[in-house]
Amino acid sequence: MKDVAIIGAGAAGMTAAIYARQASLSVTLIEGYVCGGQMIGAPFVENYPGYGSVSGSELSVKMLEDVERSGIKITYDTVMKISKEENGFLLSGKTEDYRARSAIIANGASRRKLGCLGEGEFFGKGVSYCAVCDGGLYKNKRAAVVGGGNSALEDALWLSGICDEVYLIHRRGEFRADEKLSLLVSEKKNIKKFMFRTVSEIIGDDRVTGARLEDVESGKLETVECDGIFIAIGLKPENKRFEDIVELDHYGYIRAGEDCLTSHSGIFAAGDTRSKSFRQIVTAAADGAAAARGAVEYIRSNC
Repeated sequence: MKDVAIIGAGAAGMTAAIYARQASLSVTLIEGYVCGGQMIGAPFVENYPGYGSVSGSELSVKMLEDVERSGIKITYDTVMKISKEENGFLLSGKTEDYRARSAIIANGASRRKLGCLGEGEFFGKGVSYCAVCDGGLYKNKRAAVVGGGNSALEDALWLSGICDEVYLIHRRGEFRADEKLSLLVSEKKNIKKFMFRTVSEIIGDDRVTGARLEDVESGKLETVECDGIFIAIGLKPENKRFEDIVELDHYGYIRAGEDCLTSHSGIFAAGDTRSKSFRQIVTAAADGAAAARGAVEYIRSNC
């Protein structure tokens, strides 16, 4: 049995693992997909201290190197349930089970979907949720980005250096992104903004050829021709599998404060998965440190 099992190897999970090892705890770090989480999709990160400007994938690699230097190996599996046992917790994975005296849930959140016609049909055929991953496919072509937050504007800026034209589609009259990003977008001549618009349908034949947009004020429809559509409308937590052991808020995030304590003693939540007003790489890393400290204190007091 390990001292702490950490679910997720994004910024929060990797930081928690490093801090837990520094406190001489034994650690199991479990990742369901790829290390780095949402971070790897960021074309540039300019607000993480000490790095100036760095790509999310590069920052993820640096964190992973620190994890490996701590002697921690990543276990690739998906934890489906956490159950309380007499001496700790049982984490039931898809491929095997794990036991630990404490647990840190740092599974992040996934990209939200539009839910419009054609989105599922054309996924992988012009519809994508990661501009950094798939943007290269649209060199010298036209691409659309849906959303108005930091991720959407970062995607549009990234694509503007690859594509002939980029269409930025947002349902409101102003962006929710940082002012600096909004100014950068305004300076790009090949980014065209479609404000007060929603996507009612993604259209195509074998691949995406465009999208039908609806004016939220008049209801008028128009068609925009493009070769690819990148959806960046926020995050969705995937915590229903944990609702039997920790309390969730009405959005599905795990209820936990800055100390990362959940409603169940010995279980902590860190990063995008917990209820919080501000989600950034730096705040996820801070959560990881706080959760690891909480795990240390719990084990020393109860185990």
